[in-house]
Amino acid sequence: MSDDEEVLVKKSKQIHYGSLEEQEKARLAALAAAAKEGVEDTNGKELGDIQISNEYMELEEEMSKDKKALLEEFERRRKARQLNVSTDDDEVRRSLRQLGEPVCLFGEGPAERRVRLRDLLSYLGEDAIHKKLEEEEARIERDRGREGTWYHEGPPQLREARLWIARYSLPRAKLRLMRAREDLKLAGSVRAAARQESQRRASAASIYCSQIGDTRPISFCRFSGDSQMLITSSWSGLVKVWSVPECRLLQTLRGHTCNVSGAVFRPGATLPPHFREKISQADDRMEGEKAELENGGMETEGGGEGASEECTMASCAYDGSVHLWNFSSENPLASLQGHSPSRVARVEFHPSGRFLATTVFDHSWRLWDLETTTEVLHQEGHAKPVYSIAFQGDGSLAVTGGMDAFGRVWDLRTGRCVMFLEGHLGPVLGADWSPAGHRLATAAADHQAKIWDLRKRAPIYTIPAHTHLVSEVRYQRSHGHYLLTSSYDCSARLWSDPAWHPLRTLSGHDNKVMSADISMDNKYIATCSHDRTFKLWAPDLA
Repeated sequence: MSDDEEVLVKKSKQIHYGSLEEQEKARLAALAAAAKEGVEDTNGKELGDIQISNEYMELEEEMSKDKKALLEEFERRRKARQLNVSTDDDEVRRSLRQLGEPVCLFGEGPAERRVRLRDLLSYLGEDAIHKKLEEEEARIERDRGREGTWYHEGPPQLREARLWIARYSLPRAKLRLMRAREDLKLAGSVRAAARQESQRRASAASIYCSQIGDTRPISFCRFSGDSQMLITSSWSGLVKVWSVPECRLLQTLRGHTCNVSGAVFRPGATLPPHFREKISQADDRMEGEKAELENGGMETEGGGEGASEECTMASCAYDGSVHLWNFSSENPLASLQGHSPSRVARVEFHPSGRFLATTVFDHSWRLWDLETTTEVLHQEGHAKPVYSIAFQGDGSLAVTGGMDAFGRVWDLRTGRCVMFLEGHLGPVLGADWSPAGHRLATAAADHQAKIWDLRKRAPIYTIPAHTHLVSEVRYQRSHGHYLLTSSYDCSARLWSDPAWHPLRTLSGHDNKVMSADISMDNKYIATCSHDRTFKLWAPDLA
């Protein structure tokens, strides 16, 4: 071996026995002392960046919080197992929707959806769905009251009109309630017998008279208060007054220049003496000289002796014109300006006869004081044109139906909308009040008629009345024992109250029935049609 060769020395392993705890404690103490004095450690490293904290975490407190959360989770799971959740998947979906949760998650089946609903209810509470429903109903009511009604500023005369209506309606309401109490004192069998007799007569109705009323479709018809006259309006622009039941032309009213949409008698209007004389003269001519029977001889071309000069009729037309008439002249007594160019669909007298309501296609309806021929109320509230209107018998309430498929009940004494009629699927084309005062009926383009109860503030029955739109609905005038509906399916129908069974179908028109009415004495039913005729129907009890 030469001297240049390197000799590798193998080091022997050294094993140390004993604890290093004392050395570690000494090292940590030295580090703490050095940090406190701000000196450098043995390796020359500065210790100023070492974070020293005197805060201590209470392990027992943290452990108690974790334990409490764990116990709460166990309690929640126990409650979840005890919750009764429907096994109907549709009901589970509805419940999830009401809670504002997704109805279905990706890859989720009915069983998983039911488990998810149970877990949600265990967090929110078992009555969470009921609370959500109550909150939603309260919100809808609040929004409906805030956003669904508009009030138009009225003139100073409006307050006087409301006070007058209140003074007029309250005694009539008291009298109506007294009569209702007297009826309740009668035996149930007596009331049922009277109802059955009225319905029996209605079910026996047949054609009594058919008359060609004009050269164009007849749009509207109404009986007078004494049931001895019938007024019809036509698309020719003419309004005609006919005798009942002879169906003789008594008067032709000329003043409109386009389609007339409605015409009504004023409450209390009765057959004037000069009309009676003309009817008796016509009867004498029929007995003496049949060859001289001509309709022209019956037409009133001028004033008659004894004719009243006060307003007895009103009519409206498509051009927005509203005319007032009397029995002494064929020319308008007065005109109510302010509707043009909007179409006026219907006119209706207040039961007192002092006020006249008009429904306008500018989404409003109006109330006029006929003593001063001024507009005292311009009421908005419908989202589309207002088509129909009817006054309660007391005169305190009015119902309007609009092309927006909704109806509204208005308190004329306060101006408030006291009930919102929601349920039709088409324009509300007709409305009428029951003589009892707390029920009303509406007719709509969805082929149905609905019965509403003001005490329940809800519909109580839906009559699938016709196969086409329902153009008119009318209650029996005296007791409301039956209901009349007319339709564009060329028929009118009678329905029993309160069972709403069909009593009779009045078929005879060749085209759609535009309007219908029941006489005040319940003897006759009138229908008018697009086929230019009107018909009288009476019970055939022979």
